[in-house]
Amino acid sequence: QVQLVESGGGLEQAGGSLRLSCEASGRTFSVNALGWFRQAPGKDREFVAVISRRGGGTHYTDSVRGRFTISRDNAKNTVTLQMNNLKPEDTAVYYCAAGPLFSAVPKSYDYWGRGTQVTVSS
Repeated sequence: QVQLVESGGGLEQAGGSLRLSCEASGRTFSVNALGWFRQAPGKDREFVAVISRRGGGTHYTDSVRGRFTISRDNAKNTVTLQMNNLKPEDTAVYYCAAGPLFSAVPKSYDYWGRGTQVTVSS
């Protein structure tokens, strides 16, 4: 089992920045890809970003590319999402996920955190 705990959400104005962190514990050696997803009220959970085991591979959804940066520190078992130039449409609960595949598909991930709320005001 792998446990994931997110932190760093909050309320920010449009144009501002937030930094989300996710700490993994447990059988972390089994984790390949680490991803971030988000879910807004009344909407499906959507992919935001993913990073490969060694950090050399990253992929972003079009709406955040150029504004968000995903990174990981394997020594600390953490993955971070730096979010700049936030927009009101970024408002959602953000989830950290871990799994064996470098994927943008939620069902590819075996482990999920409980989420952290990000609210962007206009």
